[in-house]
Amino acid sequence: MDLRIFTEPQQGATYDTLLTVAKATEDLGFDAFFRSDHYLRMGSGDGLPGPTDAWITLAGLARETQRIRLGTLMTAGTFRLPGVLAIQVAQVDQMSGGRVELGLGAGWFEEEHAAYGIPFPKEKFGRLEEQLEIVTGLWVTEPGRTFDFHGTHYQLKDSPALPKPTQPKIPVLVGGHGATRTPKLAAKYADEFNMPFASVEDSERQFGRVRAAAEEAGRKGDDLVYSNALVVCVGRDDQEVARRAAAIGREVDELKLNGLAGSPAEVVDKMGRYAEIGSGRLYLQVLDLADLDHLELISAQVQAQLP
Repeated sequence: MDLRIFTEPQQGATYDTLLTVAKATEDLGFDAFFRSDHYLRMGSGDGLPGPTDAWITLAGLARETQRIRLGTLMTAGTFRLPGVLAIQVAQVDQMSGGRVELGLGAGWFEEEHAAYGIPFPKEKFGRLEEQLEIVTGLWVTEPGRTFDFHGTHYQLKDSPALPKPTQPKIPVLVGGHGATRTPKLAAKYADEFNMPFASVEDSERQFGRVRAAAEEAGRKGDDLVYSNALVVCVGRDDQEVARRAAAIGREVDELKLNGLAGSPAEVVDKMGRYAEIGSGRLYLQVLDLADLDHLELISAQVQAQLP
């Protein structure tokens, strides 16, 4: 079971804060540092000092880390044109020495689009499918050849399809709860399918749909990595769990039901339930970025117990 640290910087974080967490992620033996791609705080609060851009952040971290994987859950397809996104991700992959992964989603938070003047199209899923085809198509086009695309939403003509990533293939993540279109999209384009903030039962059901869609598309169901994103709140005792829950504005019972919360033993046990249904990777949503002791505890008493 891979453990990855997943942050939500739109809630209020500077680049320096994210760098500190990313370096701790690397030093403590976690597999990767991922971040969300949002420009507006969700819920109450002022969100100070304001948002940071996902791919600018990852470009900086690419030069200041050496081992950990870097990526997004999920890049919003509404924020970037697919040709530009392909260039950005390939460049950051080069800057990192080949450690980048791209999670790409349709975009959903309408208020942030209104706040920053970003168009919010009614039809987003069709755009996402074209974006995935374009981005992956640009990366695999052989040097010296050109890439063309004629879709409903995007057209590319005589693209040199440059630059190329360092990795032979940048892993692409697709995720979501949709019962029909999402599994088909993952089966066609994804290396990993991520189920965000879902129960063991719902995850098992969705993983089954993705496996079936992959087999219908001529792939093996096990060709994909299956993963979950879950909020994390671990404490050495009940008081520490309660303190960490209060710090992020959540209730302990709710966190235990919907996330990975409690003592290290409780959290390891729940992780095992996800592993039993085929989840091979967990993205730990860390909401208090100042609490590095939390990461140290997870590394020493949770990660150390995993096979």
